[in-house]
Amino acid sequence: MDEQLKRLREETLAKARQFQRRRDELGKQPGAGPVNVPVAGKVFDEEEVAALVDSALDFWLTAGRFTDQFEAELAKYFGLKHAMMTNSGSSANLVALSALTSKYLGNRRLSKGDEVITTATSFPTTINPIFQNGLVPVFLDVELDTYNIDAGMVEGAISDRTRAVMVAHTLGNPFDVEKISRICKERGLFLIEDCCDALGSMVNGRMVGTFGDLATLSFYPAHHITTGEGGAVLTSNPLLKRAAESFRDWGRDCWCKTGCDNTCGKRFGWKIGGLPMGYDHKYIYSNIGYNLKATDMSAAIGLAQLKKLPLFMEARKENHNFYLDFFKKHEKFFILPKSYPGADPSHFGYLVNIRGGAPFSRGELVAHLESNGIAMRMLFGGNIVRQPAYEGEKYRVVGDLLRADHMMGNAFWIGIYPGITPKLRAHVTRAFDEFLSKF
Repeated sequence: MDEQLKRLREETLAKARQFQRRRDELGKQPGAGPVNVPVAGKVFDEEEVAALVDSALDFWLTAGRFTDQFEAELAKYFGLKHAMMTNSGSSANLVALSALTSKYLGNRRLSKGDEVITTATSFPTTINPIFQNGLVPVFLDVELDTYNIDAGMVEGAISDRTRAVMVAHTLGNPFDVEKISRICKERGLFLIEDCCDALGSMVNGRMVGTFGDLATLSFYPAHHITTGEGGAVLTSNPLLKRAAESFRDWGRDCWCKTGCDNTCGKRFGWKIGGLPMGYDHKYIYSNIGYNLKATDMSAAIGLAQLKKLPLFMEARKENHNFYLDFFKKHEKFFILPKSYPGADPSHFGYLVNIRGGAPFSRGELVAHLESNGIAMRMLFGGNIVRQPAYEGEKYRVVGDLLRADHMMGNAFWIGIYPGITPKLRAHVTRAFDEFLSKF
């Protein structure tokens, strides 16, 4: 690089850091007004700002050197061979599930009408790819204390059309992934772990996301680390990696990175399908794909965030444990969260799950919290089959989904992200105590 450009770049990054340090200082000054407790939010400092400016100076507007490095660091963190960044966690789910329908898989590929087992309390974009690929979701109920799929129902839900299981580690609490992965191996089913809420969660010393054939992550600002918009697909299977990359990158057969040509060494030497011999491999399409790539600017932020992940996880666990200890004294009103033996969750939120027959409704409690500036969120779509989007769609239900209905009517979660300070936690618990003292 030209020495003057190098010096100007260093000066620009120094100014960017200085700018953010000053902004942080101003933000720490005490302000007047009511206390607001958000449910989630981005946590960053001068390093993320400098990384973003650094990538902007390259003006490489699609995936590039920062993306390559971020993907490599993600794969290393999980101990997997491949990580493919996408423009969102929802896109990651679409890419992962679509990869199972690729012709690259031969007779193992999923075909229209095949079934995919999931849970009725999923986030919509965990199950939407099943519908979008012409497959049939099989909805199972959840457990009230782990708020995860009831693993005991999985074997009984398998039919001669079942080909895969796609399920999330809800709010960062691992589902019984050892049992479900064992069932999938024994029955020849694919397993996709949706880890969008669970970055860093472990089971018996093993990272969630490493038990299945594919895993997905989200880097939306509410999640464990953020790239703004962004996500990733993880795998160690080279065939699934190629299929996922193809669906992410327009469905092309070529695996050259953006800006590269002739990685295979025979760009004009292929004969595929009905195309003429020698047709440009960069323009051969073997899957009906999308363009779901992320930008280098997002990846640059992700690299800075990934370094902070251990501290972020520690803060989340501390906040979750604080609320768990607090709610023990109110256990007559609430079903307390539990984890499976050996699970070490990297929590996304704290689930407040009101017992049936409690002397108050969720609406009354939520109204009190909102009046005190405390934000909350539902457990995603509740019982998803009751959502209007799925009316008239083809799916199969196993059991009565009564526990999913309970979650829809009685559960919500509050924030535990690193921005929740002891002062904010105290405000939250005072509000709960004030409300519950009436009963």
